[in-house]
Amino acid sequence: MPQPGADWYPSMCELPQMKFYYVYVLHNISKNFIYIGYSENLKARLDSHNKGTNKSTKAYIPLELIHYESYRNMTDAKRRELYLKSNRGRTTLMTMLKEYFGKQE
Repeated sequence: MPQPGADWYPSMCELPQMKFYYVYVLHNISKNFIYIGYSENLKARLDSHNKGTNKSTKAYIPLELIHYESYRNMTDAKRRELYLKSNRGRTTLMTMLKEYFGKQE
């Protein structure tokens, strides 16, 4: 049996590239603003929000990433984004993040 070490783990070039689609929730505490969005590159999207390049969130920077979900299928991610933007989805989100929003009061 091989010993743990450099030879034990496959190198990154041996792993298949996995593409993910993200649904994310941003929050501005001082303005009590929540934004729900979708992206294929979560880090770049968060950076663009906080640089003020997005019209819908420019007035609310800085924004903090408080929740995200990753999906292997774009349709699944977009469906989840639409759900979280609905009234019922917003209620679900508030329940999921109850401890986070509870400490804000």
